[in-house]
Amino acid sequence: MLTPFRVDTNSLAITGRLNAIGYDVGSKVVVGDALDDLVRVFRTNAGTADLIVCTGGLGPTEDDVTRDALARLLDVPLDVDQEALQGIRARFAARGLEMPAINRRQAMVPQGATVVPNTHGTAPGLLADWGGTRFVLLPGPPREMMPMIERLIETRAIASGHGGLFRRVLKVTGRTESDVDATAQPVYRRWTSDPVPITTTILAVQGEIELHLTATAGTREEGDAALGQAASALKDALGPSLYSTHGEKIEAVVGDLLRLAGWSVAVAESCTGGLLASRLTDVPGSSQYFDRGVVCYSNQAKTDLAGVPPAFIEMHGAVSEPVAVAMAEGIRERAGSTVGIGITGIAGPTGGTDAKPVGTVSIAVLAAAHRKVRTFRFIGGRELVKFQSAQAGLNMLRLLLLERAV
Repeated sequence: MLTPFRVDTNSLAITGRLNAIGYDVGSKVVVGDALDDLVRVFRTNAGTADLIVCTGGLGPTEDDVTRDALARLLDVPLDVDQEALQGIRARFAARGLEMPAINRRQAMVPQGATVVPNTHGTAPGLLADWGGTRFVLLPGPPREMMPMIERLIETRAIASGHGGLFRRVLKVTGRTESDVDATAQPVYRRWTSDPVPITTTILAVQGEIELHLTATAGTREEGDAALGQAASALKDALGPSLYSTHGEKIEAVVGDLLRLAGWSVAVAESCTGGLLASRLTDVPGSSQYFDRGVVCYSNQAKTDLAGVPPAFIEMHGAVSEPVAVAMAEGIRERAGSTVGIGITGIAGPTGGTDAKPVGTVSIAVLAAAHRKVRTFRFIGGRELVKFQSAQAGLNMLRLLLLERAV
């Protein structure tokens, strides 16, 4: 039975890994815990695919039917593999536990299939060939599955395909999808006739635009070289709005720039409720540059924690550039940091006015000789407004750091 309680990340990881060794993944099928359905999917795709990788359904319970489906496809019985059974018992014993009888099911192997050891769990994998197709059955948990597929590739149990598909993700923020595409299209239109052809997919995701480049090459070196040249050409065309050429998150890019500059940062947030500080500190090693963050949600908190003069709030309103500047200046002074950031806005869904509708957000990023101050009009629900506000704050800090380095 299929449920909404799990997100399929396995197929994405497997596709990326198989692409890199030369497989063009043609289809993905999600099947519930029904033996007949799984056998049908196996039989339908066998013979038309060189390789079928299946994850999940190798556990000890009755609804774990993947090994049974393979046995039915091969038309062979299931036998207990004694070596696999001893391995399962050993894993339980290492934790001071006795193996439950039900786990014996995990050592059941279709006759003629090969057991794939699992060093991170109790469910062994299985290899078998049928109808010109190699079947690879792996457990569902990613921490078990990924080391196993890496080992199968390393030992050539999963042979390389013909050439390889090599990918690079570029990220742009602060521009619309149509604007990015209009700028980038003359660049990537030229690549289809290159010796190493590159295809491009443009995706609008939360707060940014992604350009997915895929090169078809005989070797990784050829693919990486072609992708490097393509990324450089797009960087020249898109300018500073392109912040990542290897798929890094903007908070990681900002962290590298802060480390390089030897700068520290402190933030005072209202509508984002600490999201900017959270994203900055998601980066390992952020203690090198992140000093502190305060959530100044109420007007009184803006005065108490960031030193915003009450007169500023009365005169300009809590959501205004003067208050954002005062928040940034106040937190920077209190922290003694190189840069201070202030964010104040209306996340919604209520609280907006004709002059300042929901989604109005003022952000200030200040250093001694550099500053960026801007008011945005974001669209979307409360969560999206908060995310876009934090994204804009990170990008303003990034741009300030880049300008400082010029």
